[in-house]
Amino acid sequence: QVHLVESGGGLVQAGDSLRLSCAVSGRTVSSVAMGWFRQAPGKEREFVATISWSGGTIKYADSAKGRFTISRDNAKNMVYLQMNSLKPEDTAVYYCAARNSRYSSDWDAGYDHWGQGTQVTVSS
Repeated sequence: QVHLVESGGGLVQAGDSLRLSCAVSGRTVSSVAMGWFRQAPGKEREFVATISWSGGTIKYADSAKGRFTISRDNAKNMVYLQMNSLKPEDTAVYYCAARNSRYSSDWDAGYDHWGQGTQVTVSS
């Protein structure tokens, strides 16, 4: 069973940066594609970023392009989301997800394992 634990969320001001981390256990992270999703209050969960098993394929939501960077360290079984120039509309619970495939996806139903989420709150 794959276990994912997110960390790094918090309360920041608009324009600040945060780095979210996702620790993966139960399976070698190098064999799976990973993604970050978020869910704001009253809204559906939405795609943020995804990275293939090797890191060779990366995709971002339009809202994340130019501000967020997804990366992975397969040796440490870790995935990261660097978030810069944060905006109040980035406020949400951020979830790390893994899929039983090496290939990335922006479709949340394509993911098999989810973390418990970490809260990111951006004040104006």
